[in-house]
Amino acid sequence: MNGSTAGMRHNFRGADPDAYEAAQDGWRREAVVALRQAVKDGGGSDERIKWGHIVLFAAGPVCLIRAEDERVLFGLWRGKRLRDLTPALKASGKYELANMTFGEGDPVDVGAMSRLVRAAIDLNLELGDPTARL
Repeated sequence: MNGSTAGMRHNFRGADPDAYEAAQDGWRREAVVALRQAVKDGGGSDERIKWGHIVLFAAGPVCLIRAEDERVLFGLWRGKRLRDLTPALKASGKYELANMTFGEGDPVDVGAMSRLVRAAIDLNLELGDPTARL
């Protein structure tokens, strides 16, 4: 999407990840609920609304959950380093960002996602904020 908001369901303006989740419907809500569970299971506790979607922070941004019209995007700031854990991660954007998408009917493997989150948190703790300028 090259930074565009095309295809986004809405630009959420609330401050609460629970409200973001509640604002979703149907399969999008199911995917957001499952991905948030994976974040919690992976050790994430600092969820915030940033840039209009849910972002987990641990020594900088770790991952994002963004509901759009046709997909739910799960992005990892250090995802390019984690592609060996799942081939579904596709490199994109700035930094070391990689993401995967979930459409209607796509299952979310909470265990696999929580392992990705844990690995991403560990990388941030080891290497620091992935958005910091060197």
